Amino acid sequence: MIKKHLPLLIITSIVILLPILVGLLLWNQLPDALPIHWNAEGEVDGYSSKPFAVFAMPLILLAVHWLAAVVTQTDPKKQNQPEKVKILVFWLIPAISLLVNLFTYSAALGKSLRVETVMPIFMGLLFMAIGNYLPKCKQNYTVGIKLPWTLHSEENWNRTHRLAGWLWVGGGLLCLVAGFLGIFLLTVPVLLVMALVPTIYSFLLYKKGV
Repeated sequence: MIKKHLPLLIITSIVILLPILVGLLLWNQLPDALPIHWNAEGEVDGYSSKPFAVFAMPLILLAVHWLAAVVTQTDPKKQNQPEKVKILVFWLIPAISLLVNLFTYSAALGKSLRVETVMPIFMGLLFMAIGNYLPKCKQNYTVGIKLPWTLHSEENWNRTHRLAGWLWVGGGLLCLVAGFLGIFLLTVPVLLVMALVPTIYSFLLYKKGV
């Protein structure tokens, strides 16, 4: 039940909301419009009002965080989810909240970070961590590659996740390279391969009766 992870849920929720405190402390220094979106070249191409950026964005992420926690913890097969994967799920949104708001506040104060470098590196580390644990995930309804064919067959699930594990670790490494080279667009084909290859492989296994 979710009660088991309630202390962790509370801690991670506080982390998600920390940018609100930072925003209040910087309130008088922040402009009326804050950057909230960047293009592939790392250029700001979207703005929001100061109240929305400071208050609404962390609150939206908090709602997503609680939804993910509830869905994960109420999975009928949650016993098949590795504990370290559950911890990763709990810390994913807090990390995103801190990173996104760091971009927003630094750009608003004229100290913009290289989004095209930092984001691929963050994505690469995340994909490598997920890829490491994908082969260890047993069948469940919330964590892993949840396709009709993987959920239908345990062998299909296991073989698909073994392949996906290697692909995601390799994809994570390529994202790291993209980050260090400052080529964010390189992550696009990497993401497509990471998504499409396991899906096609799982379907082909299904057609073979696996």
